[in-house]
Amino acid sequence: MNNLKLYSDPSLNLELKSAGEVVSFSALDIERNRLFFASSNNFIYTTQLPSSQNEKIWGKTFSHSEVEPIDLEPGDFITAFDYLMEKEALVVGTSSGLLLLHNVDDNATEVVGRVEGGVKCISPSPDGDLLGIITGFGQIIVMTHDWDVLYENALDDLPDVDLGEPTFSSCYISWRGDGKYFVTLGELDSSSFSDKKLKVWERDTGGLHAASESKAFMGAVLEWMPSGAKIASVEKVENKCPSIVFFERNGLERSSFSINELTDAKVEILKWNCNSDLLAAVVRSEKYDSIKIWFFSNNHWYLKQEIRYLREDGVKFTWHPTKPLQLICWTLGGHVTVNSFVWVTAVMENSTALVIDESKILATPLSLSLMPPPMYLFNLKFSSAVRDIAFYTKNSKNLLAAFLSDGCLCVAELPPLDTWEELEGKELSVEASSSETTFGLFLHLIWLDAHILLGVSHFGFGHSNYFSRTASCKDMPHGYYLQEIELSCSEDHVPSLGTCTGWHARIADQIPLEGLVIGIAANPTNKCSAFVQFDGGKVFEYISNLGITGGAPKTEDMSLSSPCPWMSVVPVSDSGSLRPLLFGLDDNGRLHVGGNIICNNCGSFSFYSNSADLAITHLILGTKQDLLFVLDIGDVLDGKLEVQYEKFVHAANKRRKEDKNFINIWERGAKVIGVLHGDEAAVILQTTRGNLECIYPRKLVLASIINALVQGRFRDGLLMLRRHRIDFNIIVDHCGWQAFLQSAAEFVRQVNNLSYITEFVCSIKNENVTETLYKNYISLPCPREAQDVQAGDFKGSFTNNKVSSVLMSIRRALEEQVSESPARELCILTTLARSDPPALEEALERVKIIREMELSGSDDPCRKSYPSAEEALKHLLWLSDSEAVYQASLGLYDLHLAAIVALNSQRDPKEFLPFLQELERMPVHLMRYKIDIRLHRHESALKHIVSAGDAYYADCLNLMKENPQLFPLGLQLITDLPKRKEMIEAWGDHFNNEECFEDAATTYLCCSSLEKALKAYRACGNWRGVMTVAGLLKLGKEEIMQLSHDLYEELQALGKPGEAAKIALEYCGDIKSGIELLVTARDWEEALRVAFMHKSDDLISEVKNASLECASLLIGEYEEGLEKVGKYLARYLAVRQRRLLLAAKLQSEDQSINDLDDDTASEASSSFSGMSAYTTGTRKGSTASISSSSASKGRGTRRQRNRGKIRAGSPGEEMALVEHLKGMSLTAGAKRELKSLLVSLVMLGKEEIAKKLQRTGEAFQLSQMAAVKLAEDTMPNNIIDEHAHTLEHYVHKLRSELLHSDAFVWRYKVLLSS
Repeated sequence: MNNLKLYSDPSLNLELKSAGEVVSFSALDIERNRLFFASSNNFIYTTQLPSSQNEKIWGKTFSHSEVEPIDLEPGDFITAFDYLMEKEALVVGTSSGLLLLHNVDDNATEVVGRVEGGVKCISPSPDGDLLGIITGFGQIIVMTHDWDVLYENALDDLPDVDLGEPTFSSCYISWRGDGKYFVTLGELDSSSFSDKKLKVWERDTGGLHAASESKAFMGAVLEWMPSGAKIASVEKVENKCPSIVFFERNGLERSSFSINELTDAKVEILKWNCNSDLLAAVVRSEKYDSIKIWFFSNNHWYLKQEIRYLREDGVKFTWHPTKPLQLICWTLGGHVTVNSFVWVTAVMENSTALVIDESKILATPLSLSLMPPPMYLFNLKFSSAVRDIAFYTKNSKNLLAAFLSDGCLCVAELPPLDTWEELEGKELSVEASSSETTFGLFLHLIWLDAHILLGVSHFGFGHSNYFSRTASCKDMPHGYYLQEIELSCSEDHVPSLGTCTGWHARIADQIPLEGLVIGIAANPTNKCSAFVQFDGGKVFEYISNLGITGGAPKTEDMSLSSPCPWMSVVPVSDSGSLRPLLFGLDDNGRLHVGGNIICNNCGSFSFYSNSADLAITHLILGTKQDLLFVLDIGDVLDGKLEVQYEKFVHAANKRRKEDKNFINIWERGAKVIGVLHGDEAAVILQTTRGNLECIYPRKLVLASIINALVQGRFRDGLLMLRRHRIDFNIIVDHCGWQAFLQSAAEFVRQVNNLSYITEFVCSIKNENVTETLYKNYISLPCPREAQDVQAGDFKGSFTNNKVSSVLMSIRRALEEQVSESPARELCILTTLARSDPPALEEALERVKIIREMELSGSDDPCRKSYPSAEEALKHLLWLSDSEAVYQASLGLYDLHLAAIVALNSQRDPKEFLPFLQELERMPVHLMRYKIDIRLHRHESALKHIVSAGDAYYADCLNLMKENPQLFPLGLQLITDLPKRKEMIEAWGDHFNNEECFEDAATTYLCCSSLEKALKAYRACGNWRGVMTVAGLLKLGKEEIMQLSHDLYEELQALGKPGEAAKIALEYCGDIKSGIELLVTARDWEEALRVAFMHKSDDLISEVKNASLECASLLIGEYEEGLEKVGKYLARYLAVRQRRLLLAAKLQSEDQSINDLDDDTASEASSSFSGMSAYTTGTRKGSTASISSSSASKGRGTRRQRNRGKIRAGSPGEEMALVEHLKGMSLTAGAKRELKSLLVSLVMLGKEEIAKKLQRTGEAFQLSQMAAVKLAEDTMPNNIIDEHAHTLEHYVHKLRSELLHSDAFVWRYKVLLSS
């Protein structure tokens, strides 16, 4: 559904040498962009095709062109003409049979051959290797580019005629696109041989491949489609309009269509464009000549353009060999026009398709029905072929303006869109509008307002002369004009009917233009304003003098960097106000927006709006790689597209589905032709075959749903969710579930369908789908008003639970908004069953009430408002796990209800009936206790068994022993002191079994169980508690002494010499053993104190010798540690440096894993990750790790076992060295012992040894801390400074900072002096 629009037609006039001279032939040099013409007087005219460099030349009355004569004998003239790219010269055939090679650059002409009968046709093969020639005697000669004849054949089997004179008046050769075959057709001078055959020849052998049946072909009009599918020719049947007939390579007729002209019309030229999708013909009729262009789609030939010329112009044309939409026309008088076309979508802003087909416009409202072309709803009929249209739709007003090939301007007002179904199958005839002046030839036409048109027209250029035959137009200066046309209608408009007659057009303003206009577009945000794009991409704003202000084009604004034949201006919302945004697409596929290029491979684009003010919210972009992107206009305005959409190219290494931000268009070459706005949220694609496809991109659908929900249209949003199978949680999550709680009542009121509400309730889950399932699709922020809504007024039991809170609000809304009915009750049961956790007991309570109403047998009218108990129960069982419902029914202690649930859940009566019967025979409290035990409701079970009486005290105690968390509750429920004491002791036994001996001892003390308390204290090594409890037990002296010796030995065995020393000194009186234990514990000050207290020189000497020995040992350890710190640090720096060098080498070789595809990166990561200590990559699932999980587990076990070891060259060596350096630090206990040793040495007069010990320890600790700091500084850096990153430098730098910190609090200042 596209229309072919003429957007540029620069022209020039060749200044012919003589009055009677006419232009006969043309040729094109595409390498140097040159156009050659041969005239009847044997002159060669050379000019350049229009470009940005020579645009000023085109458009002048006469332009300078190079003219070169071809010297021929008198009476001889040019009959064939073409350009040979391989020779870079023109090949010329003459009536006398000469073959000439003319070099335009040096004006040299060379005779390369001569044929009898004259040259009728010259046609080079597509590859340029061969040259096909047909002579006047009907001989086909095929030559090489070196002018060697390959073969010669007769064109037709001629009758017995005199061959003294040329027999063929016209003939033609056409090659297939690959050059393997060519087809010929000739016309004899004698009219008695009207039927001719189309013949297909083989390139290599010259043999006849196939021939058609004899037909009444019109002349020698022939063209083989470049793609090779069809051969086009023209058939003339008596008293019928000529038809274009298509043949296959085998000569069989394939199809045909009528050109819809009078019977006397004649087709003289027929040519395909280089893409094989457009077929153009010169049709000469009695009143005018015309160039018609057809397009084939869905088995229908559409006439897309008709360009009329005067009969005396004798127009001819050729397609550009490489530009499929550029048609070069010229007249006998030397007027050359380069027509540039562009395909524009026939789908208008309101999703209405208006397809041009000859003198009809086929109308299809796609929003009502997606009719596949060539079908349509109704059509508008005009007096001649339609060349361009403009459509206006606003406020239910639909206006159409059409410019016709005969120069008429037609206007029609169509009825509102919702009444178009009444027009199905009808044809509305549209009359031309009346006007006192002629408008010229319109290139561009748009609506500014409901009564104002703006157009760009020109006068005096070639085919525009056909429209300029009136006196008023002949007085107009040649050139382009911007015309503002005011429209009025003399007929009363009937809303339900169209107004196709009575329109009057008047040129209200006319402004001459300097330069070629590429396109115009109305400004949707400013009434009677438009943007005009000139050649080169310059854009100006025009404001109508009928609107707010008048004037010519204003100052330059929003210019494009290159000419863009496709230009659109759309309204966008920016900071709360509407502003226009200009989009332009150039011939190279670059999409321009506001002066920037956002996409370099765009094939088609459209716009979507879901806002009430019609502001565009999304850009729909189809790329040349058949990818469809849906872009937020906000991202376009913010310039965030390149990163987010990765330059609109499919990245091969993107595997994860959630990263996919495009849609693969399933059929190659399909284009975006339009959208369905608002809630429809659809994109319409047309395939190359012509079929229409309607898709619903997830991003557009979600945007339209959220827009409806934000506007409070819950029913519309719900229906869209159901239609597109979107998760119902969007309704709750789009602005936060707390905000939805306030709207639950309105939601229920609007939806007003219990089935839909039940479906919604069943889908609610504790997940925010806008952040999980649809996080890559939803980018529009929720309006601030909706975000600020809080759930402060909502009071419920599940304020932090989305599912339960939402379902509770729905349940309340159902009870308040919906009248009582069985369906409502089932919906309420659904909200209870789907709560998190399920409120099954509450649901069963409602079922129980219904059952009681049934058992009462009353005729209460309310009974009809509820479903049957069986139906309600079955509904509940269908929603929930049957076992859970059965357990919940037991929890209500209603055995009859439990039996009904069991029966309806298909349980075996042998399983549940004996159990229920046993419960029924029990006392109430005992029954409930048994049920609670079955349901693991232990607190309730304890309460019920306590209520059952003292007879069940043993069961109560056993329950607490099995569930120790019940002891506090049991102590609250039972007041009998003996029983409480027994319970506390049992609690203590539980702690003792759990090896919580401190708690056990305290618990035993609470119930006066001192023996058990003593054992508990002894088990945890609390000797003070043991001795205290021994005092409470009033043990004898000998028992105390024996207990002390036992504790002394136990503490020694536990490695607590300090504690054992206290028992030896305080309870056993063993001074010598106590001091030895204090020395072992390195409690030097205490050992020295006890020795002096007892005034024992032997003990003092023993402490002194031990302290000196310990000092010597520590000095050696610190010196060795100092050496190790240096070695480990040096190794770490070497490993780090080598890793950095390898990383730099990999980067320089451009072997970064990030640049590889998925499979290569996976294999590379496996190799690099285990390579050595010099790689930084971490594996997240390489090929090796996935293929052998058992091997990975084995390696992990070995790593765990070898933790702490440093393996040279291993991947973890670097980190292992750092961790080892950190592990060498002095612990708090070591510092405490060191400080105690220092003061003891000073007390014993060994000040020098103390100084040495302090100095050595300080040096070790400072070096260790400096080494760790150096390693931490180099880890994140990629550079190691050999001068700055040294241990000596860091020790010097950190000395003043660290020595005054808490880490060195163990030192004594007096020992710092030398």
